[in-house]
Amino acid sequence: MSSTLPSPRRSGTELLLIGLALVLSAFVLVVPVALIFTFALRSGVGAYFANILEPGTLHAVFLTVLASIVVVPINVAFGICVAWLVTRFRFPGRQLLVTITEIPFSISPIVAGVCYLFLYGGQGLLGPLLEAAGIRLMFTMAAIFLVSLFVTAPFVARELIPLMQQQAGEDEEAALSLGANGWQMFWHVTLPNIRWALFYGAVLCNARVMGEFGAVSVVAGAIRGQTQTLPLQISLLFNDFNISGAFAAASTLALIAVLTIIAKALLEARGIGSGGRH
Repeated sequence: MSSTLPSPRRSGTELLLIGLALVLSAFVLVVPVALIFTFALRSGVGAYFANILEPGTLHAVFLTVLASIVVVPINVAFGICVAWLVTRFRFPGRQLLVTITEIPFSISPIVAGVCYLFLYGGQGLLGPLLEAAGIRLMFTMAAIFLVSLFVTAPFVARELIPLMQQQAGEDEEAALSLGANGWQMFWHVTLPNIRWALFYGAVLCNARVMGEFGAVSVVAGAIRGQTQTLPLQISLLFNDFNISGAFAAASTLALIAVLTIIAKALLEARGIGSGGRH
């Protein structure tokens, strides 16, 4: 027979703190998101969709999605490689590699954008050499991809490294002893063990790519209809006093954020939290 222990009764102080946390969360998180959709729809559904379908906003949505499609798979592959190298091998500089991977978290995105500008810009360290070869990086889509890769580089690795350290590699060793090659071991043993943490890291990476403003604003050049991502388009519309258009574009980004939070919550419900625990 199984018995259910009575849950401890919460004190008045605990209930007060929980209520205060809920109220603050509502004002800080829920109310701003609700206001975004309220202002976006205040001119009517027709005007809302007209603002969304405006060519500049549509191109910004396209470029933002394209950046995600390009950046997330690369950083997923990078995160897997770094996590595998750090957790399955011992070599001089191993901790230095982990530290280098964490650098984007400690550098302001604007500073990162300026560094890329000074490195690859027309007056930068490598800019003249690139221009002589007919290659132009800054103020193009390539620049957006580069800085997005930098600022999101740690997300997948941070989720995989603790999990793979916990697993310690016994399953991989067993697969090798049974004659599996490297690809078979990864596909049939390693990947199933890390798949949810990998997806969790990819979700966080995708959210950061789509919402990045600081680094992109430095290297994109804010060329209308060419290098405007969705965050830059929102800022541009707001500065042009197109409030309805700005909130309509912001609602698109907010919807993506809400869907990301839902995906994150579903993964956490499966026992996966920050650090890649499964």
